[in-house]
Amino acid sequence: MLKRTKIVATLGPSTDAEGILERLLKAGANVFRLNFSHGTSSDHRKRVERVREASRKTGIPVALMADLQGPKIRIARFLHQKITLAPGDLFTLDATMDPAAGTNACVGIDYKALPDDCKPTDQLLLDDGRIQLEVLSIDGSKIHTKVIIGGILSNNKGINRLGGGLSVDALTDKDRFDIKFAAEIDFDYVAVSFPRSAEDLIEARRLLDESQSRAEIIAKVERAETVVDHQTLDSIILAADGVMVARGDLGVEIGDAELIGVQKHLIRRARELNRFVITATQMMETMIHNPMPTRAEVFDVANAILDGTDAVMLSAETAAGDYPVEVVQAMTRICQGAEKQQLVAPVPTSPTKICERIDQAIARSAMYTANGLNGVRAIVCLTESGSTPLWMSRIRSGLPIYALTRNSRTLRRMALYRGVQPIFFDVTALDKDRINDAILAGLKADGRVTCGDIVLLTRGSLIGAHGQTNLMQILQVQ
Repeated sequence: MLKRTKIVATLGPSTDAEGILERLLKAGANVFRLNFSHGTSSDHRKRVERVREASRKTGIPVALMADLQGPKIRIARFLHQKITLAPGDLFTLDATMDPAAGTNACVGIDYKALPDDCKPTDQLLLDDGRIQLEVLSIDGSKIHTKVIIGGILSNNKGINRLGGGLSVDALTDKDRFDIKFAAEIDFDYVAVSFPRSAEDLIEARRLLDESQSRAEIIAKVERAETVVDHQTLDSIILAADGVMVARGDLGVEIGDAELIGVQKHLIRRARELNRFVITATQMMETMIHNPMPTRAEVFDVANAILDGTDAVMLSAETAAGDYPVEVVQAMTRICQGAEKQQLVAPVPTSPTKICERIDQAIARSAMYTANGLNGVRAIVCLTESGSTPLWMSRIRSGLPIYALTRNSRTLRRMALYRGVQPIFFDVTALDKDRINDAILAGLKADGRVTCGDIVLLTRGSLIGAHGQTNLMQILQVQ
């Protein structure tokens, strides 16, 4: 059974063993994420080389994502590694103290402008919200707080402000270096952490362009201020090629109760604006150390799939967990189970929504025809850039979309699009009168279609050119 929803698996020590990458690809991984918050450039380069070798060995296209670290809004370190805070304790965050001398009374912070961003009554959330502090007063570089929710606090834990609003820039000097590095080794996607506005994504794209990279931009939606109004969120979605529902920091800043609706709105809006969307964070968290997911995790993953997410993401589960292959296998089973319940009827399009391009109109028409015509078993599109299959994948269907391309970069990139199965096919090597027969023969030989099946095909009358899809044909397999 085909899996329509794609799986993003994060690489790390647990995936470095011989043969693991090949097993992950065969288990259902479609995108490998490298987290630039950890590891060196040398580590990343070696992993990229192993990924490409695994893809060659298995014949399975896989996309590579560079996930930028973003600004470090963290506490510093404690003299004895960790402390315990109790409700009612007084605790100070100090931007000028020794970064390795934290005590039960105070600790340093990496983000030196934090005192300027805070005011009395603000609530600061540490360690993904596990520790909650109320700001009592600001004294120069010192933020004096009272502990509301206590617990164990260890070195270098993150800081969020409830409601967001921290002024730190999205792109750091490290991120700018990493963007150039990602361009050098030809990543397919670059994920920008903590963007505040469309301008942060425009800057990232400019840096990629200057490095002659064709990587696409993913906006990680994780600041409260980016989701407070739909206009701001739309501008971020439109400035990116895709978005990630980064539920960790976003959930801390807006609260778990609000996160539910935001996730659903973000998935829906990204699809409406023809962008792909990834749902991330703690999807199969217990499988870091357990061989089976909880029922709650199964339903969490399934819920995102039913909402229409293109991909679901694994972080520590594959990067540092005990069962990296098993967690991908489990997620594949959940994807297939949820997809059985998916509506196959096309999502209605607003009458006022006008196609701006001919190839976009062909893509939409093809999906409506495929969903409304009895006997259609597959949708096939010849593509150079991957735009047509992306547009097709915005309209729900139970039919596979086979995207045929001669462009290796497009082949990898399409591995992220929901419902799209990328296949290498060099259309320029064939006589134009033999193209349709060759396509159907190849699909039949691979067992994707059988005699009598109806196949809907889109292509351009001008072979091998970008943006020239202008034909839709209905074919029958002989």
